[in-house]
Amino acid sequence: MSSKVVFSLPNLLTYGRILAVPALVACFYFPGTTARWVALVIFITAAITDFLDGYLARAWEQQSKLGRMLDPIADKLLVSVSLLVLAHEGTIGEWSLIAAIIILCREILVSGLREFLAELQVSVPVTQLAKWKTTVQLIALAFLIVGPAGDKWFAYTTQFGTALLWIAAVLTLYTGYDYFRAGIGHLIDD
Repeated sequence: MSSKVVFSLPNLLTYGRILAVPALVACFYFPGTTARWVALVIFITAAITDFLDGYLARAWEQQSKLGRMLDPIADKLLVSVSLLVLAHEGTIGEWSLIAAIIILCREILVSGLREFLAELQVSVPVTQLAKWKTTVQLIALAFLIVGPAGDKWFAYTTQFGTALLWIAAVLTLYTGYDYFRAGIGHLIDD
């Protein structure tokens, strides 16, 4: 693999998204509202790179196997770790844990299905609804990450984030079902 591929801007954005995950987690070890706002900036920056890396790779014809492998990993790390941190510190709690679990389970199951289908050289394209699911999920997480700090500016920040998390969970179930429906024929061929 050439260094031109490894150090292409789309891949650098993906690496940055992966590195943003521990930085985001570190913010939750500091007390006060400033750390929440810093975490929000890190999260939004990482979420923007999710859009930019793929867009730039296609626009500049810099798509690579490395990028195709790392991009979904970076996405899953950002979402999964954010959910876990928010659940651990209590922003996501009680019944809303079910929404977080639905999202985490779907991410793991669809990743496994995609890996299995890749071995069979079967591609399952990302649907428009799955892109909307990701958008709603990222917006929900942004509201929840700022959580209590945001509640001081807009009284319903956390509640709005929680409502969006549930909407994302419903979309997650539906899009997960779509992926399994598309792949089930290949699963039961044996």
